[in-house]
Amino acid sequence: MSRTVLLIAGEVSGDMHAAALVRAVRARAPDIRFVGIGGDELQAAGMELRRHVRDMAVMGLAEVLRRYGFFRRVFRETVELARALKPDLVVLVDYPGFNLRFAREAKKLGLKVLYYVCPQVWAWHRSRIGLMAEVVDRLLAIFPFEPAVFEGTGLRVDFVGHPLADEAARVRAAPPAPLPWKGEPRVALLPGSRRQEIHRILPPMWQAAELLEKSHPGMSFILAAPSEAVAGMVRQALSGLAGGPGRVEVVVGRTRQVLRQARAALVASGTATIETALMECPQVVVYRTSWLTYAVGKRVVRVPSIGMVNLVAGRRLCPELIQRDATPEKLAAALEPLLGDTPERAAMLAGYREVLHAMGEGGTAERAAAILLEELV
Repeated sequence: MSRTVLLIAGEVSGDMHAAALVRAVRARAPDIRFVGIGGDELQAAGMELRRHVRDMAVMGLAEVLRRYGFFRRVFRETVELARALKPDLVVLVDYPGFNLRFAREAKKLGLKVLYYVCPQVWAWHRSRIGLMAEVVDRLLAIFPFEPAVFEGTGLRVDFVGHPLADEAARVRAAPPAPLPWKGEPRVALLPGSRRQEIHRILPPMWQAAELLEKSHPGMSFILAAPSEAVAGMVRQALSGLAGGPGRVEVVVGRTRQVLRQARAALVASGTATIETALMECPQVVVYRTSWLTYAVGKRVVRVPSIGMVNLVAGRRLCPELIQRDATPEKLAAALEPLLGDTPERAAMLAGYREVLHAMGEGGTAERAAAILLEELV
């Protein structure tokens, strides 16, 4: 008998992780139907898309408030889809603002809920820990410290490893891909994948690159974009920026290869900081958002670092330049020591080995798929 899974992944990273999971499931059980919200990766893996991730990916309170009507409409549509489909399982991938509310509605409909990629409730909204225990049947955690967060709640939590570990290992083992570097040293720029990230983070990165090029006349830059849509936003933003480095290219869909070959990187805070560490590329973490989002965040965030790589390391392994500190001058100054054979570079690379060990031994999608199939029985 054919079984149906309703899956919701509202961001680019979630689309990528969920697609690997879907492929691993369908390798074992090709008759399972996946329907829901995702992006190009999930569609390529065989999921029926009802909404595309490009419409869903926003970050920060101010941005969400501006699109409140849209999200409310999509939420109602998705609840009605769940009611009509009566799926055998609901799989929610990160995206907590939407997905935790949806989990509550799914439980009201009597549906089983599996959550893959734990929301960062340990960083903020710790009140959601109890809510998750009430509305989620099983949680698949990708960071080694997450199961302890839910101890005593009754929620079943499995640490499956980080999905990026597998892909990073494959890239490290493969021959270097040809990329349009135009000189040395090579620096990667990762300004994020959301429009507001690019709008706020790319300008100081761009100006920092210009400053670095003055100190290193042969320096080459690659702006790494995960998709053509993001590359389009990057190019549009660049068209309105003055100055910048002379040797620069925008490269699509080869972020890991770019990081593997770069001497160092400027990276927007988020999953990309883990990806950068797994590719053993020294980095400076950058974060800028609207003043409202930042003001609210300062009151509720309960972690010592904003960079995920630093949280996994358990210390400030990589420099973090946040909000007003994310100036071109400070970004350039923080990156400078990572370009040479310096103690700072050596210490960061040694710390990366600890991060790699903590992320698990690979096989994440296969472990997650086995648990998903267990829940479908």
